Amino acid sequence: MGKQFNKKITWTIKNFSSLQQEKIYSDHFVVSGSKWHLFAYPKGNKVDDYLSLFLEVADYGSLSPGWRRQAKASFTLVNQRSEKLSQQEELQISWFELKSPGWGRNSMFPLSKINAKDSGFLLNGELKIVAEVDVLEVIGKFEEISTILETMDVNGFQLHPSQAKSASLMFERHSEIASEFRPKNPNLRKGYMNLLLGLIGTMCQSPQEISKDDLSEAYAALGSMINAGFKLDWLEKKLDEVVEKKEKEQVGETTLQGMEEELKDLKKRCSDMEALVEKERGQVSAATANLSFDDIV
Repeated sequence: MGKQFNKKITWTIKNFSSLQQEKIYSDHFVVSGSKWHLFAYPKGNKVDDYLSLFLEVADYGSLSPGWRRQAKASFTLVNQRSEKLSQQEELQISWFELKSPGWGRNSMFPLSKINAKDSGFLLNGELKIVAEVDVLEVIGKFEEISTILETMDVNGFQLHPSQAKSASLMFERHSEIASEFRPKNPNLRKGYMNLLLGLIGTMCQSPQEISKDDLSEAYAALGSMINAGFKLDWLEKKLDEVVEKKEKEQVGETTLQGMEEELKDLKKRCSDMEALVEKERGQVSAATANLSFDDIV
């Protein structure tokens, strides 16, 4: 037998067919000292009629610079009526890092099969996914830094050392950012700064990776920080740019889909016309051929 996966978790998604969220997350789980979670697009992401499913390093923004995790995984869509009919997909060995903290597939499981009547994949509205994860190599452990120095002071904010560089650069570029920040409680200050750095991390993702829910939550977080006294005009402008890019992406995808459908229709019409031309050519050829009198001469 091959090497066994060293972690197995079951993610039960309730009311799957009626979910309105574009993107959902599982609870965190720990494998080889690293925190992970699953996330999915219940209606699909970029690929119609498929459940999109991914494995991701949780809280990847708080890990030490240069961190990497090599892992493999399998995802099983559980058939709750017959285990033999369960569907399994493998995620090959992949490196998880800051620029690509999550791996999976947009076309993991077909929604038509999941939602089919009496398919067995939905029972009382619940969908069950079993994930098995094997972490092969860990580079950059959170614990290695936290045992040496728990926090660092950056402009009056107590932050984890892995956050210090990003926060320092931000204060260099926007020195007035916290000049009117009102909370004095150290824990509140740390919480707000974590929220700010997390928001910046989200915005650093490509527009394709950011969902509508992410953007709504980003505006809510931004409003909360502004109300607390942060000066974030520059960040609000960046967020507006991300929204604009996201809208252009969606419009572009819709336009492209329409063009592809139109092209498909044109190709079919051309094919039909070619068939008619060949038929007509045969009829013309028959009509212009010399008559044969072999049968009467």
